[in-house]
Amino acid sequence: MNKFLACAALIGAVGLAVPAQAESGGVKIGTLSCNEHGGWGLVLGSSRAMSCTFTSGDRIEHYDGRMTKIGLDLGYQHSGALFWTVIAPHTDTGHGALAGHYAGGTASATAGVGIGANALIGGLDRSIALQPVSVDGTTGLDVAAGIGSMTLRAEE
Repeated sequence: MNKFLACAALIGAVGLAVPAQAESGGVKIGTLSCNEHGGWGLVLGSSRAMSCTFTSGDRIEHYDGRMTKIGLDLGYQHSGALFWTVIAPHTDTGHGALAGHYAGGTASATAGVGIGANALIGGLDRSIALQPVSVDGTTGLDVAAGIGSMTLRAEE
């Protein structure tokens, strides 16, 4: 168990060391929260569906998405909740501006209940940053580290 905790701490440190940065700084425009569906890690990666909500004051937008991890991913994750601060180049982003592809570093460890980090950049002309890192609350028995890719599609 001590080896697992040491591995989890190392993975968390790696994830925290690679925060995403918007291309030209930016301003906080809201938060993005996602519920990640469960599934098996496939040794060299995984792909799980997500349902996400972006909130900014009175504005609420819903997105469907998929998180794909390439790298080490061993075990089964029952579910996960991810939360990001959303940074954009300006405050007047239109409806669906978070739709698109994101990429960055990812790391997580789960033994019953777990934690992880996902630092991603993408969206509107690669100008949206989800940062500094997501809070990733998971349940299951899983360990993952590598490159994360997320695709968001705005719901109408």
